[in-house]
Amino acid sequence: MTTASIWPDGPLLAYYGDDFTGSTDAMEAMAAAGVPTVLFLDIPTPETLARFPAARCVGIAGSSRGRSPEWMEAELPKAFKALAALKAPILHYKVCSTFDSSPTIGSIGRAIDLGVRHMPGQWSPSIVGAPRLKRYQVFGNLFAAVEGVGYRLDRHPTMSRHPVTPMGEADLRRHLSSQTTRRIELIDMLQLRQAQASARQSELMGADVPVVFLDVLDEETLVAAGQAVWDGRGEGVFSASSSGLQYALTAYWRQLGLLPSEPSLRKTDHAGPIAVVSGSCSPVTASQIEFARLNGFHTERLHLEAVLDDRTRETEIERVVAVARTALKDNISPLVYSAKGPDDASVLDFDAIAQRAGLSRSDAARRVGACLAEVMRRILDRSSPKRVVVAGGDSSGEVASALQIEALTVVAGLSPGAPLCRAWSTNPGRDGLEIVLKGGQMGGQNFFVIARDGTL
Repeated sequence: MTTASIWPDGPLLAYYGDDFTGSTDAMEAMAAAGVPTVLFLDIPTPETLARFPAARCVGIAGSSRGRSPEWMEAELPKAFKALAALKAPILHYKVCSTFDSSPTIGSIGRAIDLGVRHMPGQWSPSIVGAPRLKRYQVFGNLFAAVEGVGYRLDRHPTMSRHPVTPMGEADLRRHLSSQTTRRIELIDMLQLRQAQASARQSELMGADVPVVFLDVLDEETLVAAGQAVWDGRGEGVFSASSSGLQYALTAYWRQLGLLPSEPSLRKTDHAGPIAVVSGSCSPVTASQIEFARLNGFHTERLHLEAVLDDRTRETEIERVVAVARTALKDNISPLVYSAKGPDDASVLDFDAIAQRAGLSRSDAARRVGACLAEVMRRILDRSSPKRVVVAGGDSSGEVASALQIEALTVVAGLSPGAPLCRAWSTNPGRDGLEIVLKGGQMGGQNFFVIARDGTL
């Protein structure tokens, strides 16, 4: 069976990521498998696309995970239309592998209702499980493992108490039903293992374009889910999925002999001192910050009261930038953070802090992200670290925009879901910058240390 008989010409998949760190996770899944991939930070022009003629997967990094349905209705159709114009057989709305969302913030249901209009398919498959990321879907219920312990999402130590979109339901059919009136179905792990997926898909398809979740527990069900989506793509389908979709597709393509048998990226080398900013509130990132402090980093808190007050914002930004510059001069990696875990006082008191500043919670959160972005911009303008790291999905978006980055490509593996990327920019001072965008739940305790020291 030849590649031409399986793969169409042009892009194989086009996707919109609902946050920046998730977008790089999806890019890594394809690039590591041997599928050339480029991630844009805005809708690319034909001229910008022409710079990446070998790309078989094209993504746009977005921010819809923290947005309202009204924002989605105004912004997502433009991105979906541009991506659909690339004629890839799969249009992917990339969501977090924890599927956290709500009817009012980051509504995956609303994104599906908007997205299916751009593809002709009569089903909308959804793959959320991703064993490489320790995410597992079984009979429609989503589980995630933390430090070797598996949790149902509604009992997960972080996601069950997420400050914006806590997961109160692990059955994704029930969870999604609060966000859309669309029919929601399931192809479970037994049907996948018994090669019944195709027949089940045919039963479920319809003009109402139902959402169909596909269980993924292990490599066998991952490959079967990828086969179901690829063989069932028809003239084109829209899929709201985690990077599990990319892992499933590439696993199936690998089985067909279309990709190398062993997916791999080169290892990350030593960078010297790096600069890090973190807007993540997750306990995973908190432990990583503390590990970095104990292993040679200078960690510095960004005081939220100060940056949310117009009278003191500039002084606070300059303070932490000066601290970071001094550290870099001393060959020490600075790490500027806004919180250390969900029990941090700045997180527990955030509503009150925002109220005192005269801001809504969402506006205050964006302002914190913008301040972290400004901190990173000034560090790079006044120093010259080869590599930078950003922790937190919203913070990553703010930083990437502030640094005038137009596109990213993967250059090396670092930790699953958080690769080392190369920045593409018309600004010579930013073009070629090495950057890592890390989601709150990604990486081991030594994440920031290996980002500095490498994996060689």
